[in-house]
Order: sequence, then C-alpha cells, then structure tokens
Amino acid sequence: MPSPAHHARLVRPATLALTALLAAGALTSCSSAPSAGPEADRLAEGLAAMDLSGVALDDQSATENLDRITAGLDGIKPTVTVKEVDEDGDEEKATATLAYRWELGPEAAWEYETHADLTRTEDDWTVSWAPSIVAPDLAEGQRLRVRTVEPQRGDIMGGDGTAVVTERAVLRIGLDKAAVDAGRQQDSARVIAQKLEIDADAYAAKVAAAGPKAFVEALVLRTSEAPPLGDVEAVAGARVIGDELPLAPTRTFASGILGSVGEATKELIDESDGRLSAGDQTGVSGLQRRYDETLRGRDGYVVELVSDAAEDPANPSPEIKDTPVFEKEPVPGEPLRTTLDPRLQNLGERVLSATRPASALVAIRPSDGAVLAAAGGPGADGQAIATTGQYAPGSTFKIVTALAALRAGVTPQTTTRCPATTVVDGKSFKNYDDYPSSALGQIRFADAFAQSCNTAMIGLRGEVAQSDLASAAASLGMGVDQDLGFPSYFGSVPSEAPTTEHAASMIGQGKVLASPFTIATVAASVAAGRTVVPTLLPDVAAPTVDSTLTAAEARQLRALMRRVVTDGSGRGLAGLGKDVGAKTGTAEYGSPVKTHAWMVATQGDLAVAVFVETGESGSQTAGPLLERFLAGAR
Repeated sequence: MPSPAHHARLVRPATLALTALLAAGALTSCSSAPSAGPEADRLAEGLAAMDLSGVALDDQSATENLDRITAGLDGIKPTVTVKEVDEDGDEEKATATLAYRWELGPEAAWEYETHADLTRTEDDWTVSWAPSIVAPDLAEGQRLRVRTVEPQRGDIMGGDGTAVVTERAVLRIGLDKAAVDAGRQQDSARVIAQKLEIDADAYAAKVAAAGPKAFVEALVLRTSEAPPLGDVEAVAGARVIGDELPLAPTRTFASGILGSVGEATKELIDESDGRLSAGDQTGVSGLQRRYDETLRGRDGYVVELVSDAAEDPANPSPEIKDTPVFEKEPVPGEPLRTTLDPRLQNLGERVLSATRPASALVAIRPSDGAVLAAAGGPGADGQAIATTGQYAPGSTFKIVTALAALRAGVTPQTTTRCPATTVVDGKSFKNYDDYPSSALGQIRFADAFAQSCNTAMIGLRGEVAQSDLASAAASLGMGVDQDLGFPSYFGSVPSEAPTTEHAASMIGQGKVLASPFTIATVAASVAAGRTVVPTLLPDVAAPTVDSTLTAAEARQLRALMRRVVTDGSGRGLAGLGKDVGAKTGTAEYGSPVKTHAWMVATQGDLAVAVFVETGESGSQTAGPLLERFLAGAR
C-alpha cells in the first residue's frame, strides 16, 4: 500500500504561485473523477450477502470462487464493512480495507481485516479478485472450514458429592458405508441388525437413507455391559467404535428423572433459537434436557485454511496440512447438583428389579425434604412414574382422611362403626378381601385406621366434608402444585364432590390421584411435624410454604401409623424397630377390576412410598418390597 510519504513533493519558494495554481487545477480535475468508495461499499455488501454479481470484478468466476471458499462455514454469513479506502490518484489505483466479523456462535466472533485492490478505467473502478479478500493468507486452491469443538458436559452430582452422571465408556456399533461396496450394504445392515437383535427393516432403511460415506449407528452399549462382538465385527463394513457418553452408574439409575443425552432432533433444534444444530449432542429428556444449557457449556470453534490438494486422493500431499486461523476454546458445562443418595437409589432399583408390573419407590428425608431415591422398576419402561405417575392412592390416603377427622373432633378413641359393606346413594362399598373379621363392628378409630377399614372411614363423611379432605391434604403437601425444577406430580384432591364421589374420596379413590412422590411427601410431613416441600435440586430456589400442620396433629398421626405396624395391616414391618410407622393401601382400577398396591412408611429421618401398578394388596405386594428397602437402608 502506498505510504503518505510516497505522495510528498519538495516545493521551491520561487515557484509557489505557479504550484498553487496548478494544484487548484488538479483538485478541480480530481473532483470530477469518481471515488473508489462506492465500489468498495458494493464489494463489502456482496461479500456479506455471498453474492458478488453486483460488483465490478476482473474475474467473472469470483462468486463461484467465493461459494467454494466459504462452503465449509455451515452457511454462516459475515458482516463486512469498509474501514477505509486509500486512493493513489497518480496511478488511478485504490486499496480498500475491509473489516470482517463472523458470528460463529454465542460469544464466538471471528474478526479480522483484509485488503482489496481496485483499478480505475475511465470513470469506473474494478476490483481485482483474490482469495485473500475473503480471509488473510487465503491463497488459490485453499478454502475455509469451521469445526465445532464440543465442550466437556457437566456432570450430574449426587447428594454425597459424587458424580452420578459422568462420561463413561461406550461402544458405538454400526455400518461404515465407505468400507463396503454399495451392493452389499443392505445385506450387511440386516446381518448386523439380526446379531444385535434390533429391527432389521428399520436399520436397513436407515442405512439406505444415509450418505455414501456415513457411519450408520445401530446400537450403543456400555463397554462394561457389552457382550463379545467378534461376530458383529466380522460382517463386511461393520465397525465397533469406542467413545464416551454422559451416563449414570447403571442403565436404570433414576433414568426417568435424569434423562439422557443424544443427537439433537429437529424439534430441539427448532426450539433452541440457534443454540443447537444438526449433529450436536444435547439433553433429550429429563434433567438433561431441562438443564441442557447449564450442563452443555458453550461450543468452541476452529476455523482452518484447507488445501484442496491435501484432500485430493489422486494427488496426496502429506506435507500440506490444514492451518488454523481462528480458535475459540469451548467452555465446559457446569455440574448440576441433586439430593439423590446413590446407595439408596441403587437399593431401590434392586428391590424393584424382579417386579414385573410397573412399580416405583420414592424415599424422602423429612428433616430437609431431600429426595434421596426415586426408583422405577423394569415394568415402568424408563418412565418417571415415581414422580409423575397419577394413580388412585387407595388407603394410603387415609393418613389425609385421619387428619381431617382429627380436626373435626374425632379422636383415636372415638368409636366408629365398621360393617363389612356400606351403601351410599345406591353404590356399595366394602373392605378389602382379606380384611380381618375380628375387626368388624364397633371399633375405635385408631383400630379402624390400623386395620384400614374402608366402611368406617366412609361412615365419617358426615363429619368430614370434601373441602376438609382437600385442606388436610394441602397440610400434608398433597394436592397443591409446586415447581421444584423437575417433573413432579403433587396429586389431586377435589374440594367439591357429589355424595358417592365424596365417599370414594374418603378411602383414596374416586377422583383422588397421587404419585409415589406425593405419598412419600405426605409421610415426610407426618414425620417432620410440618408441611414438607421436597427438594431434588438444592441450587434451584425452592418454593416456601407456610405449614398448616401442627406438631400436635403430627404426633397423633405418627401414633396412628405406628399402630398399623404393631396391630394392623403393616405388621410385616414390625421387626424393623420401634420407630417404624406405616400405612398400606389398595385401590381398584380398570375393567376387569385390578388393584394398585401401595405401602408407605417412616423410620427415623426417612419416609418411603412403594407402588406396584397391579398387585394383590398393599401388605402382600408392596409390603415386602418396602421391608427390604428399609432393612437395607439402615
């Protein structure tokens, strides 16, 4: 570029007047000549739009060259402005300085300057095309490519400070289409699918739809759980690639709550406001999805000068390497803390592992509301029914009914009537099938609660209105939704109900619904002596609730639940210690009629609810599971 000194002239004093006159004439002449500025502006606009058709260029293939150079930048367009134009009037040449800014991603901007030479012919300026106009040091035969560098994903932590979800070794098994003739790809795909016991038609279709050199994933297995794969690797084109993925200790560990990480779907990309693009790994469900921005961190970027010769198989040039011209380091994701106790979570899943119907177990620490375990059995199929299931709670709801009755003036010693059946507006209600006949007739309320007499509870509907049930439920943390930062269902207790529905509500049926998480919360409130709001994410602000449960009410409820263990339907827990209180529950559903099986218990600073979607009864089906958990938790 010419320097200002290049244009300097030594002017003698004797010729000042003539020089001034000539200079005035020169200025007049220059003022009529066009400036290079407008053409430089058109060049900047064309570069920003990736369309040079409106620019006067000495190379008509410049737009085609620009497309080739920038094809590897994933469709990103720059902002280009003219910083200055330096004109040399003597030689009718100019140099434009262009300022570039490429927004590669959040907080990742590549900025630089380039120079473009322009030449004036009569009244027009022409731009001399060169690849270096696009990026410094870019030469013929080179192009730009951007690579995204994914950050280290944040771990999900347990309540003991250990990582429950962290990078663990996996094997990606699939077909490398570049390694097998096109005519054999479908056969290989089907053989791979058969050996991995996945849908052969679906996988073959996936292979057919992929690019000609794609690796088409069939299955991902934890390295620690993978069987010998020699027979798979023997298939033409098959590949087993080692990798790492954010995984929990086991495949089932709180899977419905924690969620999983996978390739971004179109839906997730559309919802991300540009944060995600095709091929990105992101949270696709559970906490991994909700807190993806925190866990994922920020991508890093590398922009390289790529030589066409280096990638030409016919002219290999090993000495030619890609040259980085911009690098932005990725920002690692932040960990997400939970209150989950790995030991109790694993224990809960082991306890449920042989239960075929959908099942769940939730454990809460009453003193601070921490969710220690939220396990699902294999029948739950990975769904978070522990915290989001909606089921009739049956007689576990009698804890709520008992609180409402106590507030209405009923005492543990109040005599109640417990017939085998009772009829309300033509609808017949009965006790559960193995209800002890010795506990029928006139019995104390404490005994009716301990034995779980349905008819006695329904008989109190005159003292306990439907609105009283809803109020008592709220005092125990049930029926009032709270945003805890993760999917959770606090149950539903209508405040109004017709006569027969009111009767059903008294025994936890009708339109009363709860999740295992709900019933564990009810028990935790009894144990804590106040309304408990559970917490799973200690760094997420928890809602504050004014407790409407009194210490005296909680003591009475604890005594009633203790009697269930010593003299009632929960005697199976009697051997666990003197501080165990419980309540069994059975609820009818469906046609033909089946039964949900529930049991909830407190022991020390632990409240645990167990649910089995289809079982014999709370004491027979859920009881042994709860006993195993409490015994193992000590």
